Amino acid sequence: MARYENSYEYETVLVGAGLTVGIVMSRFNQDVCEGLLAACTTELKHLGVAECAIEIATVPGALEIPLVLQTMAQSDRYDALIALGAVIRGDTYHFEVVSNDSCRAVMEVQLDTGIPVANGILTCEDDDQALARMQVKGSDCARTAVEMANLLRVIGERPS
Repeated sequence: MARYENSYEYETVLVGAGLTVGIVMSRFNQDVCEGLLAACTTELKHLGVAECAIEIATVPGALEIPLVLQTMAQSDRYDALIALGAVIRGDTYHFEVVSNDSCRAVMEVQLDTGIPVANGILTCEDDDQALARMQVKGSDCARTAVEMANLLRVIGERPS
């Protein structure tokens, strides 16, 4: 049911069949990142993305994620991308730099290429917070990637 009588509203579609999804995962804070990845790939398969249509690249840390995302986006092989990482606060300013710059660069990739990127780079105060969030965030990124890929496809196909 439409919320507005004379407006078109796009439906939320969480069907992953036929989609190809690329994932870039940081190896820094590996236990958390592996948890993010497990939750993400499980949800992608649950939504119908074929296992052979999920491609995973790993990088040393969160700051390396955007370059690989950009390369994947420019290949025109993916319907959506997912960034997975964990930045955990330490005793230095480095936390802010990595958190802010990785987030900004991930956003730039999707805006510059038109390929949706679900940002699953956790920014947490401590290990316990990261471990508590990894399952939910990993699954959420899978749903976001599938939803956005479908939405952009439908927007592109809708006649004026």
